[in-house]
Amino acid sequence: RRRRRKEEELTSAGHHALNHKSMRRCTVSEDQRQFPLGNFRKEVMEYKPDNEEVQHLRFLLYGWIGAGKSSFINSVATTLLGRMAIPAAVNTSDAYKTHKIKNKSYFPFVFNDIMGLEGDNNHGARTEDIKLAMKGHIKDGYKFNPISPISEKDPHYNPHPKLDDKVHVLVCLLDVSSPEIHPLVLKKMKEVREAARDLGIPQIAIATHADALCEEIEKNLLNVYKSKALKKKVEFSNGVGIPLQCIMAVMNYCNGKTKIDPNMDTLILTVLKHMIDFGNDFIEEITQT
Repeated sequence: RRRRRKEEELTSAGHHALNHKSMRRCTVSEDQRQFPLGNFRKEVMEYKPDNEEVQHLRFLLYGWIGAGKSSFINSVATTLLGRMAIPAAVNTSDAYKTHKIKNKSYFPFVFNDIMGLEGDNNHGARTEDIKLAMKGHIKDGYKFNPISPISEKDPHYNPHPKLDDKVHVLVCLLDVSSPEIHPLVLKKMKEVREAARDLGIPQIAIATHADALCEEIEKNLLNVYKSKALKKKVEFSNGVGIPLQCIMAVMNYCNGKTKIDPNMDTLILTVLKHMIDFGNDFIEEITQT
């Protein structure tokens, strides 16, 4: 019920407007754009899990090669710390890695970055491994094998995952500036999404590189949800099973974008706040059943 209510709040905040001609307004108010005193920033900075079994929320990021997974993690760190930060190396490893962000102490949420999905069955992350990662069976440092999934005998296999090991929010990264996605990649994405649905794991999709779509967004990032170009680009998500109201947009700090930008921070914090809300609700739900 709580997660359904959050999804309704997400929709009322503007996400459902992707289905409307008028498109949606920015999901934050004027006062929330005044950093570092915005409400979203304050709530994110002060967040702590309610459940003692959980030291941190775990966000699992997946998508095709180059979708912006590592860049998104680095962008979150940059936004929270108010300076350029790179906790996640970009496109350098096929290992399962947990990325933490530290200010005076570590934030109570972590990001797991995995090998990207590719358009054949001999390259990229296997969906079987992603499913096991969601259940908490894969330990940090496991090197993905595109040919075969992890074995239960592998030292990086966790036979008895705790609540803290499991994924609490599944995050799909969508590079909306890229050409059409390979049908096999879409098939894999749908399979991952359906597995998360069966596990009850909340999901959100993030459209990256939205500024490359049209001049309107490039001039003012906060016009992103008014963009017909963005709406058209994310319509493919119907085939994957990602509802339009669960797709948000960011512009990552990458490709020479090194100056702190309040509008970029606004979009990033908006996404992060919803991820935290969804993850916290999920933990509460599964501990009550």
